[in-house]
Amino acid sequence: MTFLIDGTLRAPTDPREFFNDTWIGFRYVDKLTVKGGGYLDGQGISAWKYNDCSKNPHCKPLPTTLRFDFITNSRIYNIRSLNSKNSHINIFACSNMSISHIRLNAPADSPNTDGIRIGTSDNIHISRAVISTGDDCISMVSGSRNINITEVTCGPGHGISIGSLGRSSKEEHVKGITVRNCTFIGSDNGVRIKTWAPSNYNLASNISFQDIAMKNVDNPIVIDQQYCPFSGCLVGESGVQIEDVTFKNIWGISSTKVAVNLQCSGARPCKNVKLININLAYKKHGGLATASCSHVLGSSYGKQIPGGCL
Repeated sequence: MTFLIDGTLRAPTDPREFFNDTWIGFRYVDKLTVKGGGYLDGQGISAWKYNDCSKNPHCKPLPTTLRFDFITNSRIYNIRSLNSKNSHINIFACSNMSISHIRLNAPADSPNTDGIRIGTSDNIHISRAVISTGDDCISMVSGSRNINITEVTCGPGHGISIGSLGRSSKEEHVKGITVRNCTFIGSDNGVRIKTWAPSNYNLASNISFQDIAMKNVDNPIVIDQQYCPFSGCLVGESGVQIEDVTFKNIWGISSTKVAVNLQCSGARPCKNVKLININLAYKKHGGLATASCSHVLGSSYGKQIPGGCL
């Protein structure tokens, strides 16, 4: 099956005109191809004012532009998405998918406009994408396995993130994540792992961030196991175990002083974390970047700027 996007498709401006939380969706399809040089215009500018998810954990989400559920052996390429009301692309329970040559754009202050959100999926390949949005450029949540991300340019946005994890008791493990040959430009974060605290047990393992360029990024390297974007957060330690994580050949400019910030769980310290050839300078003239680590078991090799963390 081939779905061709040609010209410009514009979503309804009023969220009440949608029957569910998706504008364009595909379910239970094998060997699907979605392609074309056209645009998907979510017209989110008129709808973002209805989004209160930053204050209300029980908010009703606005519609996602393009959603894939239970899709196998498929390819998505040469797609452009503008001003999505919510996530641009959502992938759930899919396997053996290739996503390439896409452009996803929304303003930096657009709420919850993740570029690509992946969950409960295996063997997903993302390459040659340019993502500028108001939330994570790519986020991988519960059940993401064997995800390969290469040649992605991210910014503005919240970086490429694993998580958030641990909020639900029914989450699946996350493992086999590779992010390589990517560039971050003016993003709030670079590469990040985030888990709730207190939280249920989960495992995030076998993760590699390699050959990454940072250009004026607020927080280039982050593990945050006290993640909570709401006020009135509970006090406690994260139950998510993070292990076998490598940050290798990461260089560039941090726009904040703490360029490497690894804050792991006191109940389940991070295990086997490796920093290899890190070279991050602080943007402020004459300033030196610093590193901060807590509850991290690991090692460092090669150049370490900033140093003194592991």
